[in-house]
Amino acid sequence: MLTAQANVKSRLKSRTAWSRSILRYDLPASLVVFLVALPLSLGIAVASGAPVLAGLIAAIVGGLVVGALGGSPLQVSGPAAGLTVIVADLVGRFGWKVTCAITVGAGVLQVLLGLSRVARAALAISPVVVHAMLAGIGITITLQQLLVLLGGRSASSAWENLANLPEGLIESHGAEPILGILVIIIMLAWRSVTGPLGRIPGPLVAIAGATVLSLVFSLEVRRITLDGSLLDAVQLPALPEGNWAAAFVGVVTVALIASVESLLSAVSVDRMHTGPRTNFNRELIGQGTANVASGFLGGLPITGVIVRSATNVNAGAKSRASAFLHGVWILLFALPFAGLVQQIPTAALAGLLITVGVQLIKMIHIETAWRSGDLVVYVTTVAGVVFLNLLHGVLIGLVLAMALTGWRVIRMKITAVGRDDEWLVTVSGACTFLALPRLTNVLAHIPAGTHVTLAIKTTYIDHAAEQALEDWLRQHCATGGTVLVPSESDSTADAADPCASCAPSRRG
Repeated sequence: MLTAQANVKSRLKSRTAWSRSILRYDLPASLVVFLVALPLSLGIAVASGAPVLAGLIAAIVGGLVVGALGGSPLQVSGPAAGLTVIVADLVGRFGWKVTCAITVGAGVLQVLLGLSRVARAALAISPVVVHAMLAGIGITITLQQLLVLLGGRSASSAWENLANLPEGLIESHGAEPILGILVIIIMLAWRSVTGPLGRIPGPLVAIAGATVLSLVFSLEVRRITLDGSLLDAVQLPALPEGNWAAAFVGVVTVALIASVESLLSAVSVDRMHTGPRTNFNRELIGQGTANVASGFLGGLPITGVIVRSATNVNAGAKSRASAFLHGVWILLFALPFAGLVQQIPTAALAGLLITVGVQLIKMIHIETAWRSGDLVVYVTTVAGVVFLNLLHGVLIGLVLAMALTGWRVIRMKITAVGRDDEWLVTVSGACTFLALPRLTNVLAHIPAGTHVTLAIKTTYIDHAAEQALEDWLRQHCATGGTVLVPSESDSTADAADPCASCAPSRRG
């Protein structure tokens, strides 16, 4: 009896501590994330060519479903800038209802991938390709929204937006460019604001400030238009009337991009805190379930979003309750107050999206690509994403990254320097069967009967390359030569009889 009472008291104490943690940390953090997510969700819906309230539906579902089921305790999910290019293309090709069906299909595929426990495989994609993909998306969004900021309308392709930009600059007039530039200035300047005022999210301050300014001065600018209330925006998806192959490609594309972005975002979030780590398979199942729900309700595709997640961590969140509650706050706002959204000038949202788009292009990623010799992969992927489409750009980047890796393996460095009867042969890099032609060619030019120091500094040497070195070593010894293979700890060892003991060893 005493043991049972002690267990009950322990459970009550644990629940009380958990409740206090939510009230102290997660509740305030969820309000901050809500204020950040609200304008971003609206802007992403506008940039995607989707109904405006589809962004709020996705934000609500992302908070409630992924917040409850996901495997990353502090990651916040919702509509993301990384999918705007794909969604805009799908909406233009199939219409909104079919795009919702594609979102459902992508969610089902994500759930299957999570159940098959292959989530970590997505992390094997070259980081330079992912960074370039995000930069390409940022450039595409910026080109698209610049025309909106100038008072015009964006075209469907980056080529057209780029071509129309000079004309847009010449014909820009009225208050719309001023409001858009004002939003950009406020968002950039707000980063330096400290104290209690600095806790208010910059996007909210910028959008609210531009909206109030446009109303106070009765500015004639284009504003967001809604087709009814949030409940009116809820609609069932529709299947495509033909072109099933393109729809299937859309499903796979949305699923893969959303999965990779969510998992990479989860990895980044794990680095920001010391709490529980992400269960990647569970996270993928949660993301897929949310996409199924969002698609059925008429919402945008959902991913883990690093901007909201970083805000969540920095605001002091300790558990998944914060992400869940932020979805509750968006729902409570959208039901009675969605009409207020119609007061927001489209140019103000364009300024917000331009700032977000530029922030996707990170100089540190470009510097890393330069230092690692992957700049050509980065630039090619960015160009492909901007001027072709996201899928083709990423595929080209992946193929180029793999080809560059293969080329580096093939171009394993081997040098042979000789003077009189003394030779130094250095083998470095990754030594595999692909390097055998160069390796055997260099070794064949070493004269018989000479003394050779064979310095093996490889990061990896496979069986084929090891066997080739051993065969040459035996042959060289048989013709009267000597070979010294220094150990890493003693590179100045005296020469010994190589035929009995000196043979290259596999390293990796």
